[in-house]
Amino acid sequence: MNILLVYPEVPDTFWSFKHALKFLNKKVASQPLGLLTIAALLPTEWNKRLVDLNCMKLKQSDLSWADYVFISAMSIQKKSVLKIIKQCNESGTKIVAGGPLFTTEYEQFETVEHFVLNEAEITIPEFLKDISIGNTKHIYSTSDFPDIKESPTPMWELADFGNYATMNIQYSRGCPYNCEFCNITTLFGHRPRIKSVEQVLKELDSLYNLGWHKSIFFVDDNFIGNKKILKKELLPALIEWRKGKKGISFNTEVSINLADDKELMNLMVNAGFDMVFIGIETPEELSLAECNKKQNMNRNLIESVKLIQRSGLQVQGGFILGFDNDTQSTFQTVIDFIQNSGIVTAMVGLLQAPTNTLLYKRLMQEGRILASMSGDNADGTTNIIPKMDLDKLLSGYKHVINQLYSPLLFNDRVKIFLREYKAPKVKIKSDVSNLYKNVIAFIRSIYILGITDKERIYYWKLFVWTLFRKPKRFGLSITFAIYGYHFRKISEKCQ
Repeated sequence: MNILLVYPEVPDTFWSFKHALKFLNKKVASQPLGLLTIAALLPTEWNKRLVDLNCMKLKQSDLSWADYVFISAMSIQKKSVLKIIKQCNESGTKIVAGGPLFTTEYEQFETVEHFVLNEAEITIPEFLKDISIGNTKHIYSTSDFPDIKESPTPMWELADFGNYATMNIQYSRGCPYNCEFCNITTLFGHRPRIKSVEQVLKELDSLYNLGWHKSIFFVDDNFIGNKKILKKELLPALIEWRKGKKGISFNTEVSINLADDKELMNLMVNAGFDMVFIGIETPEELSLAECNKKQNMNRNLIESVKLIQRSGLQVQGGFILGFDNDTQSTFQTVIDFIQNSGIVTAMVGLLQAPTNTLLYKRLMQEGRILASMSGDNADGTTNIIPKMDLDKLLSGYKHVINQLYSPLLFNDRVKIFLREYKAPKVKIKSDVSNLYKNVIAFIRSIYILGITDKERIYYWKLFVWTLFRKPKRFGLSITFAIYGYHFRKISEKCQ
């Protein structure tokens, strides 16, 4: 059996880092972890190929070779998915589709032969059993959550490492919180299910032995969902595993209560984590209460961010505009919060309601759902009817984006962060190939940002300021300058 695993294209978005990746000569931010895991669940004797449309094209010869095309996708990839389905239909190649997009919206794709929905550790074996007896169904789904200790090591070898800036790995699924707008608990439940330490180390060994000596992103939606086991088992094991390893660093997603646990922050830093993404959403207390973001309430959010920064972790933040309790003053409040916190990478999007979330159900009852969401948190669109006048909301959103990613405010934010940030004492040993690529990226930054860019004066101002004020953070400062270039390009789309 020949299986073609096809990953749809992700449009140019905030998190695509498309405009930053060219400095590193990379095509894609990260590999399609879901499809590589699916590949490992399929029979070993089957032939498998990966086509990632973010770095290659889907050819007719690929489709002619394949007995089945497996597609996994998120909402943001819907446009590319429709193109893939059309190509497959025209060539007569059968499609097997899964992932978040199809799990919540499979009715929209009438020409797909098989939907293998929810978590594949349960539904893929059912599909494979039916293939073996020649009696396959149209839809395979489950309301059960699998024990992910049974999940196999992804088939990393199917991906061309040279295309990617980072690699993804997963430790847990599920989140203990119940934020109204979030579909994570809808898809994966409230109880964080974890892999064994041995599993994680096996996956890391596999990546490292294949030559991956760079950044690794734990894609858990809340890495600290089970803090007790994390502190007792996984983080000490990661500290030991990294000894003697070159180039490896980790980053992940956490909730703001990380700031309340100094021991946990220290363990993460010692294990090689240097960055965390946190859903801060809004500094408005009423809006936090509205969306049931209890973990963010009744605390000094800026001080929590700074505590994490002082521990040696960069903080990336997610923010949302358009809550029912937002007012015209909210826009400036969000700008001021992000500036004062020193969150350099701040994603600000309009509130959207993913299918089957608590928010979706509430607004559906109120007659305020317009359509399915785009899946792009920062494209300036929404699928709901907001309480605030839509024109005022859109105008305020554009103002926030234009301010945050103006070179002046962006540089000021970098400086605020660099003054607060305490670099970890645990050093990441450099890999020679990484050092070479960083030098090339630096040279490109001088040419693109320092010579050809119309805002080049800000590049040089940050360049000189860092050299004299924070010389040990010079490489980090240049990285931020490159990020800022990407974010500015994305913000220009929202004009």
